[in-house]
Amino acid sequence: MTDPEPRAAHSNRGPTGRPTRGTTGGPTGEAPRGTTGAWPLIRAERTALAADLADLTDEQWATPSLCTGLTVREVLAHLTAGASLNSVRWLAGVIRCRFDFDKQVAMRLAEQLGATPSETLEKFRRVVPSTTKPPLPALAMLGETIVHGEDIRRPLGIVRDHPIETVTQVAEYYRGSDLVVLAKGRIDGLSLTATDGPFTTGVGPLVSGTTLALVMAMTGRATYCDDLEGDGVDLLRDRCDTA
Repeated sequence: MTDPEPRAAHSNRGPTGRPTRGTTGGPTGEAPRGTTGAWPLIRAERTALAADLADLTDEQWATPSLCTGLTVREVLAHLTAGASLNSVRWLAGVIRCRFDFDKQVAMRLAEQLGATPSETLEKFRRVVPSTTKPPLPALAMLGETIVHGEDIRRPLGIVRDHPIETVTQVAEYYRGSDLVVLAKGRIDGLSLTATDGPFTTGVGPLVSGTTLALVMAMTGRATYCDDLEGDGVDLLRDRCDTA
């Protein structure tokens, strides 16, 4: 559910996976899952988010997030669900909800919300090392973690200085994918250029700004268009509002 609208067709949800242990390869010499690729980056982003939310008040937990209709607490529960749901349970939930993806999102979120904000946060902390995921690429999970993390942080006035290498990987993923959320289609006919890193893509009216602001606008967060410049910003903002 990287899209700001809570539409489950764009979501990843379900049961807690066990952390991968050990750092040496198995009989084939391959590194254990979770020690290479996107997983260490996902783990670092989850760790940072948990730390940022450690001292929130009850009032802050009830703050509306950038995801329409969801509080920051509910978005965190959604992230926990995404780190807890494997492909089998994801499909079982879809069938149980009769392919009503919105219902599936709500059901999985409720499972991970807990009775209190502290319980919500504790549930999220438990999945920090998880490599469990729905049928999505690991890079999509990294994107979900960063984007939903900002859906939480921005309304609370919390700023994270994401490693540029990490957020660039997410930008590169979204520029070529509409799998989890409309992103590739949203930036069609626009030229995007990061002012703080190497990311650039497309041909057309210019949209420039930080890599994070570009990622957030690509995934439909119109408020981040305020952080962007160029002749293409108004068009991108319109696409955020109408998608």
